[in-house]
Amino acid sequence: MIVVLVEVSPAGEAVETSREALTMARELSAAGGGVPIDAVVVGEPAEGLVPALASYGVRRVHALTGGAYDAFAGAAWAAGLLHVRERSGAVVVMAAGTSRGNEVLAHVAARSGVPMAANVLSFGGLSPFTVTRQVVGGAALEEMQLGQRPAVFTVAGHAVQAAPADAPGAGELVVETPDVAPADLVARVVSTDEPEPDLSGTLKSAKVVVGAGRGAGSADGFAEILELTDLLGASLGVSRVVTSLGWRPHHEQVGQTGSRISPDLYIPCGISGAIQHWAGCSSAKAILAINTDPDAPMVTKATHAVIGDLHEVIPAVNEEIRRRRAG
Repeated sequence: MIVVLVEVSPAGEAVETSREALTMARELSAAGGGVPIDAVVVGEPAEGLVPALASYGVRRVHALTGGAYDAFAGAAWAAGLLHVRERSGAVVVMAAGTSRGNEVLAHVAARSGVPMAANVLSFGGLSPFTVTRQVVGGAALEEMQLGQRPAVFTVAGHAVQAAPADAPGAGELVVETPDVAPADLVARVVSTDEPEPDLSGTLKSAKVVVGAGRGAGSADGFAEILELTDLLGASLGVSRVVTSLGWRPHHEQVGQTGSRISPDLYIPCGISGAIQHWAGCSSAKAILAINTDPDAPMVTKATHAVIGDLHEVIPAVNEEIRRRRAG
């Protein structure tokens, strides 16, 4: 059996990266002869969550409830996940490669005495079970054998496209309250500050993202970039240096330590394309780079490029968009 930890949004829906993990789990299940897939969620499921997970082929949804699960605690979530795994005899434990998914499964692997593979892109043979994963911020790929059981790994964001199953699973709900040791609650979330609202949309799911880097020049240099973002109905994504300088909030950062995006079009403006940033945007279907340096890594990797100062190029693009819409 395969167990997948599913993260749930504040709206009570499975987040996209967890749906991607379920999609890969279904592919793994088919390769293994159709072994069942169970999902684990934390807290009482919102209305509609269980049938939504069933549409991804989930046989059973285990809801971990009780005071120990009211706030995130990586070790506590791992204890609950191991409780489900041990009772079910699952041979694979999976999660999305988010900060929480990686933390929880690291605990699971350590307590099970097995290795963990983070940010898996695909799997190969089943005997021995082999996975390919991203390393060095996505600059290299590593093939790794997970010969021990359970096999524990997380799925890199956008490694697969989330898709419902041809035939839904049973979607049986099982509410459980596993015991959690006090030591598992030592490190836990005690408060949460809401981020500044992302007025240009949800970055990770955006179809078009306009990026901005050091080339913006200053916090005041984003006017034309924000206008382009608005004209395209896009989301704004920035490089790490922009957030480090305090020009834009961290939740807009794209990269290894920010969001991993997979838009139809990414327009990085004044971004050199350091390996950490490339790790977050390499899944874009098309990239149109705007940069003064024709040899910048982002320019050489882009689908198309405009060589020029973004403060000259973008206003011209904005004017042309407005002109065409007015006509």
